[in-house]
Amino acid sequence: MPQGWTLCRLEDIVKYEQPTAYIVGTAEYCDDYPTPVLTAGKSFTIGYTNETEGVYSKLPCIIFDDFTTASRLIDFPFKVKSSAMKILQIHDTLEIEYVAFFISTIRLIGNTHKRYWISEYSKVEIPIPPQAEQKRIINAIHQIFDNLDAIEESL
Repeated sequence: MPQGWTLCRLEDIVKYEQPTAYIVGTAEYCDDYPTPVLTAGKSFTIGYTNETEGVYSKLPCIIFDDFTTASRLIDFPFKVKSSAMKILQIHDTLEIEYVAFFISTIRLIGNTHKRYWISEYSKVEIPIPPQAEQKRIINAIHQIFDNLDAIEESL
């Protein structure tokens, strides 16, 4: 490990919350409603609700689908579709986007239908560089994605 870096398990830097208090009460969605209803999977925004109770607003956070292991960094208030999601908060001395990028690269899915956060993902070790290096890595990743977008647009 480079000097100044540490290695720790995700469970040492990530606090998870069950989404029970934030589950939408009805599936009557409308695009005119203000609050998105999210899933961590590919569909991401399932719809919009006008419910005002139980809107998650401790932001930013990461949502993690406990069955598919899909994850997303979220920076806006939301409700959730089901309890199959974990809401992750990162220790405040770390860059949440660095941790979100790292989590998105982990591939531990087997062929069983189980919940992955507690049993496997929380045990994964993550290299933690100094905060300035975390920011540099985040900026480099954004630049790479910007370059890929430009290449895709030129095709």
